[in-house]
Amino acid sequence: MKMLHAIPALPVRDLNQSIEFYRDTLGFKLVHQEGGFAIFKRDEVEIHLWAASDEGWRTREGSRPIVSGAESFIAGTASCRIEVEGVDELHAQLQPLGILHPNAPLRDEWYGDREFGVLDPDKNLITFFESK
Repeated sequence: MKMLHAIPALPVRDLNQSIEFYRDTLGFKLVHQEGGFAIFKRDEVEIHLWAASDEGWRTREGSRPIVSGAESFIAGTASCRIEVEGVDELHAQLQPLGILHPNAPLRDEWYGDREFGVLDPDKNLITFFESK
């Protein structure tokens, strides 16, 4: 048995806003959208977004559990790592856009990767890295 591929699925509050970000800011191509779900590709990387926009938890009564699985408070709790070639070049493209994570600057890590992080509109963390 061998695992071959992983696809992150990130929760977002406003799917349309996130589509604009991943398409227009990060350069991914929107390849499918249906209901509260979107699929993006760029080169060999695929990212899925799903709408975590259920606000029903705010007005629930009593001690009923929260059970929809798409509650809005889930948006912004995810992260993923994307391996790239040319991490410095990508950093230079994204730096002027004001989306870099303040605690994840471009740096060489002790484990051998050069990486930096960006935040999507919901504050999901996307770390771009290049192995050295």
